[in-house]
Amino acid sequence: QVQLVESGGGLVQAGGSLRLSCAASGRIFSTYTIGWFRQAPGKEREFGAAISWGGGSTAYADSVKGRSTISRANAKNMWYRQVNSLHPEDTAVYYCAGRRFPGATDRGNEYGSWGQGTQVTVSS
Repeated sequence: QVQLVESGGGLVQAGGSLRLSCAASGRIFSTYTIGWFRQAPGKEREFGAAISWGGGSTAYADSVKGRSTISRANAKNMWYRQVNSLHPEDTAVYYCAGRRFPGATDRGNEYGSWGQGTQVTVSS
């Protein structure tokens, strides 16, 4: 089983940026894929971005294309998500999720491990 822990959330003004981190521990295969999702109060979980182990495959939601970058430091079992030009609508709990198979998918039910989430609040 893989454990995931997110960090880097907080309160930021509209137009600002955040760098979220996801630390993984446990048995991580070289095919491991990490995805980032978010969930706002009263809304369904929403895909944000995903990256394959080697970084050769990435996927982004249309809502964040051009203002979000996902990256990884495999040797450290760390993944990152940079989000720029934040809007109040980006306020949510942000989760990283892992799957042991390759392919940067946006389907949440294909991820077997989830972190506890980190709160991001964007003020107007």
